[in-house]
Parts: sequence; C-alpha cells; structure tokens
Amino acid sequence: MKAITTGLLLTLCSISASRGYAQSASKSADTSKHPMQVRQNPNANKGPKGITRELSAGIRLNTDGWSAFVDLGKVKPLDLKRRDMFYKVRLFQLEVTEKKDPREEKITAAIAGPTSSSTKYIYGKINNFYGLKLGIGTMRMIAGKPDPGAVSIHWLNVIGVSLGMLKPYYLDVLSDPDAIKYSEATSAAFLNKQEIEGGAGFSKGLSEMQFIPGGHFKSALHFDFSANRKNVIGAEAGVNIEYYAQPIALIANQSGNPYFVDMYVSFQFGRRW
Repeated sequence: MKAITTGLLLTLCSISASRGYAQSASKSADTSKHPMQVRQNPNANKGPKGITRELSAGIRLNTDGWSAFVDLGKVKPLDLKRRDMFYKVRLFQLEVTEKKDPREEKITAAIAGPTSSSTKYIYGKINNFYGLKLGIGTMRMIAGKPDPGAVSIHWLNVIGVSLGMLKPYYLDVLSDPDAIKYSEATSAAFLNKQEIEGGAGFSKGLSEMQFIPGGHFKSALHFDFSANRKNVIGAEAGVNIEYYAQPIALIANQSGNPYFVDMYVSFQFGRRW
C-alpha cells in the first residue's frame, strides 16, 4: 500500500508541475508579443506628412497705386493632430510697389512733335516713386478651417524695411530739343499744355534716381479659398502704412509727404509642402 500511495503522489506532483510550466510559458509568449504590438501601433496610426512651408505670389491694388509680391511662409501648428490646419504661419514677404497721386490723369498731347516718343503723358506729374519692401510677420486663423470646400479667415500683420526710389518725370516740349524735368527754370513749359508733345519714356531719368530709406507696416484679413491642402488660393483686404526719410513730391505745386497710408485688396496663388 505504501508503494501504491507513494506512486500516486509522485504522479500528481508531476502533472501539477507540467501545468504550471505550460501556464508560465504561455504568459511569457504573451509578454513577448506585447512590445511588438506597441511598436506597430504608431505605424498603424501614422498619417500623411504634415505641411511645413508655403510659397505664393500675387498682386495688390492699392488706393494709391499697385504692388506685386512674393510670400514665403513657415507653418507653425498647434499640435501634431492639427499640423495641416495653418493656425499660425510665419511670413517673409518681398514686395515691389508704385505710388501714384489720386489726381494723376493720363492725357493726350495737343500737338505731337517729331522728337516725341509718346503723345500720352500725365499732366503736372514731376516724379515717379517706387518702393522695394522686405517684411516679416504672422498670419493667424481666427475663423473657419481649411477643409476641402471651406473658407478660413486669418488675421495678418507684417512689419519691415523699405527702400524708396524717386525718379524724375520727363516731358518732350516744343521749345526745347531735349526732354525736360520739372524745375523753377522749366516750370512754364512743363505746365503749358500747348507746349507739351508727350512723355519722354520710362528710361529717361533712371540715372538720376534717388534712394530713400524707410519702413512699412500692414494689417489685413486674409481669406483662404483653397480646396486642396497643398494649394494656396487667397485674397486679402487691409491697410498699409509707409514712412520715408524725406518728403516725397509727385505733383507740381503740391507739398510732398514722407508717409503713405492706403487701403488695398490682393489676390495670390501658390503651393504648400
């Protein structure tokens, strides 16, 4: 009996040990799979590459002239989940502008002489004024979201430096074989419509161009109409202020101002990546 009892006890112990080993091996297998699953989950949830840059170009229609510009933007998302929402964009802007006096009017000369290059001219205009502007700013979303077919509204602010370029305006007149610019000595002929044959052309006066330093600031509402997250299709409406180191005179017998304040609308197209 003792032998039989001893045999049964050994058999039961062997079965219990086998079951314990099997359960331990099963847990080890589950544990070894878990890290693999954790590593695979980020890849399974990984989305498309986020937008980080944008480049666009456009044209502005100002109340005192026109501008052409190029914008380079760096997208700064709130978080990774909303990296394509363009909540904040840091802008670098290059712009070329021409300023005009609202009283400017292009007319046809009463008489065209043999030396005249054009019968069209702007009566009373004494200078052309252009500006080369470099600015930095931000554009923040304030309404909407750039989903396909939706319009988002952004608030834009840009500040920077300006380089003004003042070029004298020349006319061809009957009483002088050479084109003339405005001065006290030439004012009688320059402002006499019966003397004027027409404008002398854009190239006349380029060698006399003056460069005037200044600064500028603009604030606007930007509307993004893009139906695709990688396209830039936008419009702006805002206010622009420019200040220069000396008064800028554009019309005869009118005092010049060192500053320009205008309202504008702009249209631009480009790409994001």
